[in-house]
Parts: sequence; structure tokens; C-alpha cells
Amino acid sequence: MASQGEYQRLDDVEQDLPPGEEEEEELLHVTEGLQDSWHHIKNLDHFFTKIYQFHQRNGFACMMLSDLFELGQFLFVVTFTTFLLCCVDYDVLFANRPLNHSQAGTDRAKVTLPDAVLPAPQCAQRIHASGWIIFLLVMASVFWLYRLVKVLCSVLGYWEIRSFYIKALNIPSNYTVAMVNKSLLPIRFRLPLLGTVVFLTQGLQYNLELLLFRGPGALFQNAWSLRPQCKRAGARRELAQRLARDMVLLGVANLLLCPCVLLWQLLYAFFSYAEGIKREPGSLGARRWSLYGRHYLRHFNELSHELRARLSRGYKPATNYMNSFSSPLLAVLAKNVGFFAGSILAVLIALTVYDEDVLTVQHILTALTLLGLVVTVARSFIPDEHTVWCPEQLLQRVLAHVHYMPDHWQGNASRAETRSEMAQLFQYKAVFILEELLSPIITPLILIFALPPRALDIIDFFRNFTVEVVGVGDICSFAQLDVRSHGNPQWLSAGHTEASAYRQAEDGKTELSLMRFAIAHPRWQPPRPSELFLSHLKEQVQRDAATAPPARHLLAEGPLATSLLSDDSAAAPDGLVASVLSRPILSASGLVARERRLSQPCSTASAAASVLLSLASPLPGWVRGSAGDSPTGHPLHPEESLLLSRSALLSEVASAEMSLHAIYLHELHQQQQQGPGPQAVGVWMSSGAPKPSSMTAGSAARASQAQLREMPLGGWAEEEEEEEEEEEEDKEEQRTG
Repeated sequence: MASQGEYQRLDDVEQDLPPGEEEEEELLHVTEGLQDSWHHIKNLDHFFTKIYQFHQRNGFACMMLSDLFELGQFLFVVTFTTFLLCCVDYDVLFANRPLNHSQAGTDRAKVTLPDAVLPAPQCAQRIHASGWIIFLLVMASVFWLYRLVKVLCSVLGYWEIRSFYIKALNIPSNYTVAMVNKSLLPIRFRLPLLGTVVFLTQGLQYNLELLLFRGPGALFQNAWSLRPQCKRAGARRELAQRLARDMVLLGVANLLLCPCVLLWQLLYAFFSYAEGIKREPGSLGARRWSLYGRHYLRHFNELSHELRARLSRGYKPATNYMNSFSSPLLAVLAKNVGFFAGSILAVLIALTVYDEDVLTVQHILTALTLLGLVVTVARSFIPDEHTVWCPEQLLQRVLAHVHYMPDHWQGNASRAETRSEMAQLFQYKAVFILEELLSPIITPLILIFALPPRALDIIDFFRNFTVEVVGVGDICSFAQLDVRSHGNPQWLSAGHTEASAYRQAEDGKTELSLMRFAIAHPRWQPPRPSELFLSHLKEQVQRDAATAPPARHLLAEGPLATSLLSDDSAAAPDGLVASVLSRPILSASGLVARERRLSQPCSTASAAASVLLSLASPLPGWVRGSAGDSPTGHPLHPEESLLLSRSALLSEVASAEMSLHAIYLHELHQQQQQGPGPQAVGVWMSSGAPKPSSMTAGSAARASQAQLREMPLGGWAEEEEEEEEEEEEDKEEQRTG
């Protein structure tokens, strides 16, 4: 899935500099500051990062136990695997060779586990006789000792952090999010039958961090400072050649270590997932947010636990959207495969119930397990015939939580291309396991062949998108949330940004990240350009809210909206989002109140603006107080009570507020791209519809309702009532005209 604009290489206008001037050429965006010990805060960035880990890993005891158990797991996997390879007599275990049990004149027919275990001297002899096993054991011992030293060194750091408890940002993660946003990473491949494939695994990410941040030849010379050569334009090609060489060397090292890493991946995957797959085969059909998806959907300056919480809220909507697609051909094949496999499985189960000796038949347990797995997998491809989905509305629910998606998805939610691109962000667990298993083979190939051609682009990225902040060091300029430097005019930044297309963040990343950070940190004082942008956004919200019904009327339809857009009883903040997303459909379908002032049509953007305005300030005529109280002494509606008790649900309402802002900004972005017309109303529509040159408010509303009535939800208003409403609208236009 590509972003709006691909990464562009800079023109080579500065490569030939006079001798002596290279040392004078500084990074374009470096700010001058004091050059004392506080300037770079030596090791303090790393200290704050460990403090954040201390917070997320639940304190000293949990961190130490986790590290110790990780060492124990590695030792167990190596020891147990060696035992299985060299210390088990499989001929005895599988009864391929009879065993003499004659002892003191008594015979016992059953083979026990100790009978299949070789004596210790014979086991040691087998280990010594195998050179490959000795080599692997030596490599494993070196790695384990390295991990042990790291854990022992961490003890001192953990003890120091135990008395200091704050959270902080991670500099490499900001950079990685920006490179993903600018389509510089990860590498995309076009494969036969599979189409475009995005490959980013934990192993590949670790190698990229070694190249750019942590390794001996990395672009960062320490945790807070970019190498001085990277800041000079004249050294860009030399640095690119060196980086490309390091990529190849690291790829060759990965290739040499491929057998060891691949063996470890196989063993770790087997011990981690085998029992779960045996117990619940359908777990392979569950989905998870991919590593690429986590980088693509992450805001600038968003902490890891905030990202996890946001993606967790979007898990169910994303699952529903992916489940809304079904292949009739695949469903027919799955039904028949499930029928044949289920029939055989039923007979075998019946035989084992009749006589348990059937279980002693060779491979009968294997057959039962495999047949059960086949039946479970086949059922996962058979859609529920009683469920009806609306892909456009489901995709908007996903957008409300994840906040990002490409422009070409809008209006194309039911297309297979959109689903396949969504699958790159929200992949099957089986695909994740397969990618991690193939990573030791594919990662060296990417490092050797695919990444070196991008070395100059990577050097240019770090040189042009790095700023030096006094007291912090070198950071990614996108992390400053500067609308003037990285805003996009198509995302309400027109007049507030001076950024060229090369410097603009894609998919509204700067604007949405700024909005999220401002909501999460209400006391934060943004820079002047960003403050002007936020003020402009608030004014736009107020203007759009004036064209929508009051928030209390929108929220009065919350239970109905929630029932339409979800399959469970949603929490109150989710009800806010549901009310906004369903408003255009409800008004077009005749499901809202018949009273004219309550059922006026409005766009999703206007509905979102109305609710956002009510979240930002008390509703007219009401005062903030205890939940459920009103100035007149009458009890409040539950949804109105929610608005007046924001402090009690601060985090939940803040999440809902950001969801509404994401919907609102995406709607405004679509309106700017498509221009005024009927398609500006709520639901994403095809941009190919003709746009009338002039249209009154009433006629535009009727045209919008006419388009929405064609949707599967269907309107239930009687024709006579619709004609009366149209006549009332015409009369009102004549009075106001």
C-alpha cells in the first residue's frame, strides 16, 4: 500500500563543494545552542527510555523476573532440543525394536519413558560425535552469556530507575514512523499471484536499527547525536556508499548465520504455538496488527502503550470489516472440504467412543488432529449467512480508531484491492508466523539487493529531516509537530504551512498527530504556527456545527446508531462515534424523528463538528456539575449526562474526541479533493457523479437523501410523508428566499 507521494531524491546541486567549505556546511535545520554538558544530556535520553520501560513493564520485580525467565527459556529450548536429538532412543519409543524386560524371571510388556532414554555416557558420546551439534551449542552458549551480561548490567539500571518514575519518548521510533510515512521503508515487492507484498519483520527491523541507530557504523554516533558527516551536504555520496557497503556486509553476516537463526525460529515457534494450535486450531485464522501497520498507523510522538490502546479499540471494527468479504467459490470449496473431513472425523470419534483401543492404532491421533484442523480452517472460510455488512460504514468505524488510511480507500471499501491493502496492516496470525519463520532467509536478500539502492535516499532523509534541540540532541523534525514545516495544504493547513511537497507529511500525519498530542496534553503550549492551525480548526468546527442539529438531538439517536454499527453493547464514547457515523443514513432512511427541526439532513462532518463542540464546552442552558443534574431539577438524558461528566471519563472521552477529529479531518480532506456537491454528505461515494453548477440548500439535501436511499439500509418513510416533507422544504425556501 503506497502513500500519496513516493519518496523523492534531492537534486545533486550541492555535491561539488570547494575544498574547505565542506567542514563549514552544517545541517540545514540545526538550531544553535549551548555546547555544555547539559546540551546533549549524556546518557539521560537512555535513562528516560528505561524509566518508560519501567512504567510499562510493571516495576522492578516484574522486569527482573521477565529477564530471568527469558534467559531460562533460551536455556530450556537449547537443552531440551539437544536432549531430544541425542538422548532418546526412538526405536524403543516407537516400538520398532523389541526390548528385553526380563528381570528376576518377570516380564512386563509395556514400554516406559525411562526405557527410551539413553544412559548419560551414551548421550554424551552422541553429542561429542556430532560436530554440528557442538558448533550450535557453542554459538548458543556465547549468545546466552551475552544476554546474561546484559541482564546483570540492567540490574543496576533498574535499581536506579526504581527511585525515579517518569515516562519519555524513543528517538528511533520517531524516525521510523516518518520513513514509513514517506514510503522510504519498508521494501515492497510485486510477486506473481500475490501482487504487492510488504515485508517487515522483527528480524529485519532489528537489522535496520543496527544500521541506522545502534551498530558501530550507524548514522547515529550515540543515543542523542547524528554523526557530523551526515550533516554535511558534500559528504552525502560518500556516506551513501559506506551505508550501502554496510548493508551488504550485514546481509552476508545474516546469510552466514541463517541456519542458526532459522533453527532457533523454528524451535521457538514450535514451543510457542504448537500447544495453542492443537487446542484451538482456529487461532491461526485470528488477525493481528502487523509490524508495518503499527508504524503506518502510529502518530508522531505517540508512546507505545497509547498506540496499543488505540489499535485495541480498532481491533473489533477491523475484524468485522475483513469478515465482510467472502468469496463464493472459496465458500463452496470450504463447505465440501469440511463435509468430507468432518465425516471421516465423526466416524473416527464414534469408533474411539465405542472402543478406546482404537486410539492405540498407529497414527490415529495424528489423523484426528489433522482432520480437526482441516475442519476448523474450512469453517473459517464459510461466511455467516445471517450477517449483512455495510463495508463503507465498517471502514469508517475502523478509521475512527486507527485515524489513518489512504485516500483511494474512500468510496472503495467493497473492492478487493482495498481489502488486500488492509490485510497488509491487519494480517492473519498465520501470516505473521510464516513471515517470522522466513525472515532469516529473506532478510539477508533484502539487505544485500533491495536496500543498497536506497542508501542515498536514507542519507538525504536523515540530513534533511533532523533538527538539533538544545538539551535533547538530534531528533526527527517531524516529531516537532510543526505545521509550518511539514503541514499539508490538503489537510486544512492551507495558509499555515510553507512546506514543499517533498517536506509534507503524507495522509495528514502532521495535522492528526498535532491534534492527538494537543488532546492528550491539554496544558501543552504549541508553537505559534501550530497554535494558529488549532485555532483555525476550532473555528471551522464551530461553522460546521451551526449547520447540524444540536448534539443532544444527535446523541438521542445513539442507541439506535450503536445497534446499527456494532454487534454488541458499546460504551458511551463509542456511542458518540456511532451516532456521528450513522447520522446521514438515519436521516435519509426516515429512521430519525419526524419533527422538522430534529431530522434536518447533515453531513458526517457537520455531525462530528456538533458533537465536538459540545465536548469542548457545556451545552447551552446547562452547567457542569454532578452527573445527572440539570438547572431545572429534571434528570438528564444518559448521553447528555456523559457530556457533563467528562472529568469522570477523561481518557475514554479524549479517545472519542480524537476519533471524531479523525473523522472530521478526513471528511474535510475529501471535500477539498472532490469540491462542493452531494458527495460531501456523510458516506463516501464515487467521485464520478456529475456536480451541478448551482444548488440550493434544500435541493442539495434532497439530492443527498436520494443518493443515500439507494443504499441497502433502505428507507421506511411512506411516500405521502416524503412528499409532504418536500413541500414543506419548498415553502420554507420561498419564505427565506
